[in-house]
Amino acid sequence: MTFSRRSFLVLSGISALAAAGCGTASGSGIRNTKTLRYQGAAGAVTPPELAASLGYLGDLKLDWVGDTISGPQDIQTAASGQTDFGGAFNGAVVKLASRKAPIKAVISYYGSDKYAFSGFYVTENSAIRSPRDLIGKKVGMNTLGAHHEAMLDIYLKKHGLSRAEAKQVERIVIPPVNTEQSLRQRQIDVGVLGGILRDKALEAGGVRKLFSDFDLRGAFSAGTYVFTERFIKQNPETAKTFVTGVGRALDWSRTTPREEVVARMTEIVAKRKRNETNAALKYWRSYGVSAPGGRIAQKELSDWADWLTERGDIEPGRVKVPDLYTNEFNAGKKTGS
Repeated sequence: MTFSRRSFLVLSGISALAAAGCGTASGSGIRNTKTLRYQGAAGAVTPPELAASLGYLGDLKLDWVGDTISGPQDIQTAASGQTDFGGAFNGAVVKLASRKAPIKAVISYYGSDKYAFSGFYVTENSAIRSPRDLIGKKVGMNTLGAHHEAMLDIYLKKHGLSRAEAKQVERIVIPPVNTEQSLRQRQIDVGVLGGILRDKALEAGGVRKLFSDFDLRGAFSAGTYVFTERFIKQNPETAKTFVTGVGRALDWSRTTPREEVVARMTEIVAKRKRNETNAALKYWRSYGVSAPGGRIAQKELSDWADWLTERGDIEPGRVKVPDLYTNEFNAGKKTGS
C-alpha cells in the first residue's frame, strides 16, 4: 500500500495529528518495538535501509508499507500513526509542528553539498536567463511548501523580486522521475533536478542550470527524520538504536569509496524485489549530510521557522525550535553545533 497526501488529509486531518500526541494510561508503558513501519523511495536506498543492510540496526526490523515522493506527506503519515517515522525538509517539519502535531526531529538524513545539490534547470535554448524571467513561468518540483519551493523563494527574494512578483511564478507538482521529460516536452519551463536524476539529465545534454540550493546556501543539512513524542516515550531504546544506526550509515556512506556504496545499494534494491529499476543508482554520489552522525544543529530548523514566519505561513513564536528536535538518542560522533 502506498499512501497519498490527499488520502491522508481526507482520512486524518490536522485534528488527528494533535490527537496522536494524547496518550492514555493504558498506552503509556515502555514497549521498545523491534519493527518500524516506513515509506521508501522507488529505485533509491534510504539511510535507514542502508543502516539495516550494514547491520547497524541490530535486531530492529524495517517494515516497508509503500513509497512516497513527498516529504510533507511522509511526516504527516508518521504523525498520524500510519507509519513509525518519516522524513522531510526541515521547513515542512517546522510547519507541521506549528499545527500542534506532536513530532520531534531526531536525525538529519539528507542535505546539499557539491554532489547532492538540487538544481533548477531549463532547456539549453530557453529564454530564461535571470530571476525576473521566471515571472509567469511554470516551475516543476516534487511537492509544494517544502525544500524546493523554499529555495525558489530565497532565490527570487535575493534578486529583488517582490512578494507579489514571486507569486506570479507558478509552482507545479511533478514527480521527480517525470521532471526531465516534462521539461524537455515544454510542459514546464523550469524543472528541479537533484542527485541521480540531475546527473542523468546532464549526461543526456540539452539542459542548463539556472541556480541550485548549493549555490544559494553552500553545504547544509536540509531534512530530518521525525518520531512522534508518544512513540519516543514508549520506545526510547528503539529510538536510540534507529538514530545511532542511521547516523553510522551516513558516516559510512561518506567515508567509504563511492563504488562500494553503490554496489551495496544495488544489492539492497535487488534483494527487496519491489518491481523497480536500479538503473539510477550508478549516479549516486552523496546523501549530502556533512554533520558527523547526522546530528541536528538548531540553525537547520530555525532558518526555516523564520522563512515560514516571513511568508505568513506560521505566526511569530508559534514554534519553539529548541523543543522541536533532539540529539539525545544519537550515540554517534558529536559536532560542535
